[in-house]
Amino acid sequence: MTLKKPKKGEAAPRPYNALHMEGVMIRQPAVAGRFYEGSPALLKKEVGRFIVEGIKKERAIGVVSPHAGYIYSGAVAGAVYSHVIIPKTIILLGPNHTGIGKAVSVFPEGEWVMPNGAVVIDTKMVGLILKHSKTASADYHAHQYEHSLEVQIPFLQYFTTDFSIVPITIMDTSLRTCRDIGEAIAQAVLERREGEGEKGGDVLIVSSTDMTHYETHDSAKAKDKKAIDRILALDPEGLHKTIKENNISMCGFAPTTALLYAARMLGAKEARLIKYMTSGEVSGDYDQVVGYAGVVIR
Repeated sequence: MTLKKPKKGEAAPRPYNALHMEGVMIRQPAVAGRFYEGSPALLKKEVGRFIVEGIKKERAIGVVSPHAGYIYSGAVAGAVYSHVIIPKTIILLGPNHTGIGKAVSVFPEGEWVMPNGAVVIDTKMVGLILKHSKTASADYHAHQYEHSLEVQIPFLQYFTTDFSIVPITIMDTSLRTCRDIGEAIAQAVLERREGEGEKGGDVLIVSSTDMTHYETHDSAKAKDKKAIDRILALDPEGLHKTIKENNISMCGFAPTTALLYAARMLGAKEARLIKYMTSGEVSGDYDQVVGYAGVVIR
């Protein structure tokens, strides 16, 4: 694979790990072998340890799922994905940890290579979201090293490979931007549903977030409960305000706020906490933990 050569008079492209191959943008994994196993067999086995068997799966509008290394947050992510039916289109919302890219960056086309197979971008849904949003931009660079969306994919692939993705990272955490992108997603889903029927609008929105960072176990639980209560109440404004007023270091509060706006427009009736834990329950260090919450919205 080689980078696409610039045309005469154009500046050379900034190097990054999304490569052009025969006109298709290919994103290579950024954290395989670090956050999760890098080999297909070991990764499938690793994910399988976190899957909860025997649960009746349900259709969901969205889920909240963590994005730490699987050793710490895999049990929460596995529990969440064990509860839901995986549809044909997955909209992945996550925070921008790197500071690279646009205020809201949508990976517009191509494929994401993963250890257990490539996942294609749903370009039609991308186009609809960009049409309805005032803040989202087509942008590859924000996704170069960002891990928050990538770590969701192996859990999805454990159950099916018949899906496409719309990866979106959010750097501007203002309430206005959260509302814009959430409502743009809902409008896109409704428009496609109107054009293609219910199956065409069969979409799962995933908000990728960890909760409180590097506080004691008890402090993290207390703070995270305040945020989780607002999520369960399907209250985007309340969540955004609670995070700010209580200084809660929930890295994906903007994506989760956007998810709640989208869910509200799409007729969500309830949200259910599937699992909560902190890294201390794995590491034994209860003085400096990170919290993880898994929620299903339907």
